[in-house]
Amino acid sequence: MKRLIINIDGACRGNPGPASFGAVVRDSTGKVISELKGHIGIATNNIAEYSALINALEYALKNGATELEIRSDSELLVEQMNGRYKVKSPNLLGFWQRAASLAKKVESIRIVHIPRSQNSEADRLANLALQAPSNIH
Repeated sequence: MKRLIINIDGACRGNPGPASFGAVVRDSTGKVISELKGHIGIATNNIAEYSALINALEYALKNGATELEIRSDSELLVEQMNGRYKVKSPNLLGFWQRAASLAKKVESIRIVHIPRSQNSEADRLANLALQAPSNIH
């Protein structure tokens, strides 16, 4: 099994406002193997969080991951993805559906909530993408 641990975060200036995402990808030993970031245009903070998740899932699937642990400081995203909160916002439904569809393609996935203080690297990447919108990876 190829196991990846991915910290994700979204950033937004205003809600809605200019938005971006960041993700730090680690292998099973905890070594950083990739950093993802991108500007997504005008969006809400929750859409930025889902964009981070979707980009992380696409990266993991493209790179043959079979086991994933996704770490996020967004309680809403984590609880919606784990089926404990309903997706009430029509604006989020398509993002949730895309993320859920991608998540089903992974053999084993855990999406866990972490404190914001444990997500500083993904937050840094999201903010870098906000400052330089043309610098998308």
